[in-house]
Amino acid sequence: MKRPVRGLLAALTGGLLAVAGLAATAAPAAHAEDNGVGAKPLLGWSSWSFVRSHPTAAVIEAQAKALKDSGLAKEGFVYANVDDFWYHCPGSQGPDVDQYGRWVTDETKFPPKGSENGIQVVADYVHSLGLKFGLYVTPGISKQAVAQNTAIEGTRYHADDIATTSGEANYNCGGMVGIDYSKPGAQDFVNSWADQFAGWGIDYLKIDGVGTPDQQDVQAWSDALRQTGRPIHLELSNNLDINNAATWKKLANGWRTGGDIECYCGAGGSSYPLTSWSSISSRFDQVAAWAPYGGPGGYNDYDSLEIGNGANDGLTLDERKTQMSLWSLASGPLTLGTDLTHLDPTDLSLLKNTDVLGVDQDGIDAHRVSSAGGAQVFAKTEQNGDTIVGLFNTGSAPKLVSAGASALGLPTAPDYQLTDLWTHTSTESAGTVASVVPGHGVALYRVSALKKTSATLPPTTALTIGGLDAPTQTSPVPVTETFTDYGANPLKNVTLALGAPKGATVAPAAPVRFGAVPSGGTVQYPFTVTVPAGTGVFNSAAISAKATYSSRAGGEQATASATANTATPVAAPYKTYASTTAGFGQSGTQLGIRAQGSDVYGGTNEYGTIYRPGAEHDGSTTVVKVTAQTNTDPWAKAGIIVRNDVTNASGSTGFLILAVTPGNGYALQWDSDGNGQLDSNKSRDQVTYPAWLKLVRSGTTYTGSYSTDGTTWTQVGSVTIPQAAATQDVGVFATAHSAGSTGEADFDSFTTS
Repeated sequence: MKRPVRGLLAALTGGLLAVAGLAATAAPAAHAEDNGVGAKPLLGWSSWSFVRSHPTAAVIEAQAKALKDSGLAKEGFVYANVDDFWYHCPGSQGPDVDQYGRWVTDETKFPPKGSENGIQVVADYVHSLGLKFGLYVTPGISKQAVAQNTAIEGTRYHADDIATTSGEANYNCGGMVGIDYSKPGAQDFVNSWADQFAGWGIDYLKIDGVGTPDQQDVQAWSDALRQTGRPIHLELSNNLDINNAATWKKLANGWRTGGDIECYCGAGGSSYPLTSWSSISSRFDQVAAWAPYGGPGGYNDYDSLEIGNGANDGLTLDERKTQMSLWSLASGPLTLGTDLTHLDPTDLSLLKNTDVLGVDQDGIDAHRVSSAGGAQVFAKTEQNGDTIVGLFNTGSAPKLVSAGASALGLPTAPDYQLTDLWTHTSTESAGTVASVVPGHGVALYRVSALKKTSATLPPTTALTIGGLDAPTQTSPVPVTETFTDYGANPLKNVTLALGAPKGATVAPAAPVRFGAVPSGGTVQYPFTVTVPAGTGVFNSAAISAKATYSSRAGGEQATASATANTATPVAAPYKTYASTTAGFGQSGTQLGIRAQGSDVYGGTNEYGTIYRPGAEHDGSTTVVKVTAQTNTDPWAKAGIIVRNDVTNASGSTGFLILAVTPGNGYALQWDSDGNGQLDSNKSRDQVTYPAWLKLVRSGTTYTGSYSTDGTTWTQVGSVTIPQAAATQDVGVFATAHSAGSTGEADFDSFTTS
């Protein structure tokens, strides 16, 4: 769940360690928790992502039954865990408590059965299915226990004897204060709570809101759970400080390395979509930084696996494979956050992929081999000598990702077998592990050394189409087709060909023939594609490349696809500028931008813009209709940009944007301190397309509004911009908010007066 600001320290620390290239062997050895659980990473389900604040006995029992009936339990997914909102919370005074100061079960959600507590009733049902049951708590003691000065079970002490006045994190209820563990009765209080949980049949306990100051709480709960005599998995959350990794490893079976995976971007408070690509991609640096600390006994927890509900996951199919591959390479807990009663068949097949699950369950953390230009490689060597390699593409377009035998630490061998764990197909390679990986996708391989060169496995090859990063304003479009043989043997009868749909033409039209291509060799050829003229801002043609060749295993072929784009040049009075890869087009009153870019906020200013120099002034009104926007990220932005000089991306002052976003509503963002960087935000409502944006300037005050019909306007905010020049550049802009991804924003009827 959502974390306090102090958790940002862990994220920043993890990022710095990742940038510094922390090696998997650089950290001191950490002693693992030894409480009878945690030999392998946990597999199961948790209520938070989908159920959120509405867990009930019926809901939890239905999810547990689905866990079994779906066959997931047979694959090892055996934990059914209740997160927050199981206890009764009347308000900021803290959770209601029993006579010994422990939280009281919300009986409207979890009705008792006779003398049996409602949580125990559900635990009994879950156990009857052959599954395990988990629960949730936060550090400290409820203010209500202190106010009532409740007794501590089995002692002469009371709540007031052990409580401090400092607050503890309880994100949704509040009302928790700290415990002074130097005081008699403090450990007894936690022991009594742990004994109660053990008596209810709890097999897993998540302590949320844990920060560096809570190390004594973690120690107390670790000791308390151990003294119950019941094996109980102890999980810590969230955004734990990597500087204390050895402590977390010593005391717990798992620890959250970052904030929530959920995007919290559903319309009207809906749980769907559960997550977003930006939430997944943020974990790459965490996996790299935390790799030294996971292993048998305790594992790095990268939060819920949001796979199971198809499009409602918030991820494409390739992105879902990426999440499961990265989590498995990292041997992290695979805790499903989806609705198990409505499982998508394709997602279910991903979750039941035993080859990938085996990678997770080996208990070995992968290290990052390389990271550059949206291509990342992770690898680990298993006990049988095989190496598991993940080739990731965090960009939006297909990309060749590769790593050599030396970088991967492969043993010396004449040849290697590469088994794709998602497609279950195998090829051979002389030592380079390579694949053309789809945007936001992964190629996951098991690499095995061979004693001799294979005569039966097809070779590993790669075919790419280059030169299409941004739309061109000329036709024909130059395209380069490149083919590489990574196999151990030369290839014969190699041909390269390029195809295009009806109306488009390719030159040369006939396949281009080459002689033999040696092992490790590359051939390429420049083609051109003539894209037919259209009536839109951008004109495109889907092109397909094909390479044919003969290997020792027989006749083979490789294919690739891409889109060639052209655009009608933008005409005066407009100009264009890009601080990232971008293309621009115009058709009458319609304007279009296809842009990459990590963001426009803080110290990051990566955008493409079509603008009018010096057209913004005191009394001006700017209006534009945003007809469409690619959802590259919930924070992708498209709209109006105002700046003293839009071509000075790194530092021009007088800076403001009014934008639509796919997942964060209409946003007004501005530079409040005059340093040339956006640092403040006002946002509201859910965007519907088309959307109209209006910006009105009065002196140095700017008022931003939006409309769903171009007539009735709703104000987003009104702000004052320091150092705004008398005349400024104004235009439309776009950024993908996703490095390596390209998004399109289409505009119409842009006016400024």
